[in-house]
Amino acid sequence: MAGNPRPAPAAQEPPLPDPQERLAAERLFGDRLALAERYVAHLASSGIVRGLIGPREVPRLWSRHVLNCAVVEELLPQDARVADVGSGAGLPGLCLALARPDLRLTLIEPLERRVQWLDEVVADLGLTNVRVLRARAEQAKDEVGDVDVVTARAVSALVGLLDITLPLLRGTGELLALKGRSAAQEIDKAQKKLVRHGARSTEVLTVGDALLAEPTTVVRVRL
Repeated sequence: MAGNPRPAPAAQEPPLPDPQERLAAERLFGDRLALAERYVAHLASSGIVRGLIGPREVPRLWSRHVLNCAVVEELLPQDARVADVGSGAGLPGLCLALARPDLRLTLIEPLERRVQWLDEVVADLGLTNVRVLRARAEQAKDEVGDVDVVTARAVSALVGLLDITLPLLRGTGELLALKGRSAAQEIDKAQKKLVRHGARSTEVLTVGDALLAEPTTVVRVRL
C-alpha cells in the first residue's frame, strides 16, 4: 500500500525582528518598513504553504533572507534597471525593490507557481517599480530590455551562472551574485568563462558590516 501523502506545510506567524535586526530594517527600508514586514508575513504564510520557503527558515527570515538581501542596495546606482534572475520568493529582487523605490526591477522566474506568488505579493504591496517575467534567464534577453545590473542568489555556482546572467547585460553593466564563503573558489573555477564573456573585473565584496551580525558576501563581475 502506498503511504499517506505528506500534509502541506502550515502557515506560520511571521517572526519579529530582534533589536539589531529591527535597527537594520529601519535603516534599510525607512518609511517602507511596514511593507517589508508585510512581505515577511507573506513569506511565513503563503510562501511556506506553497513551497517557496522551507518551514525551518521562518525564524531566520529577517536575518538570513530579507536583510541579507536588502543590504546589497548600497552597490546599486541610482535609478538602475535591474534584472533579478531566478527570483523565486523575491530574494533578492523584492527586498531591493522595497529598500530602493528608485530602482526598476524585472523578476525573472521560470516556474509558474512561483511567478503567480510573486505577482500576488507585488500587487498586494503595491510595488510599481517591479514587473514579473515568467522565463528562463537564457531566453529572456529580448523581453527584459536594457539592463544595468543583474542580481542572483542561490541559483547556481558562478561558473554556470555567468552563462545565464551576463548575456542580459548586452556587453555592459555588472552582475551582483550573492554568495557564501566559497565565493573566491567559485571565481577561480570560473576564470575561463569570465575571460570568454569579456569580464573587465571580478571581486568579492562584503556589505552590511555595520548592520548585520553576518554581513553579505557578493561577487561583482563588471563588463
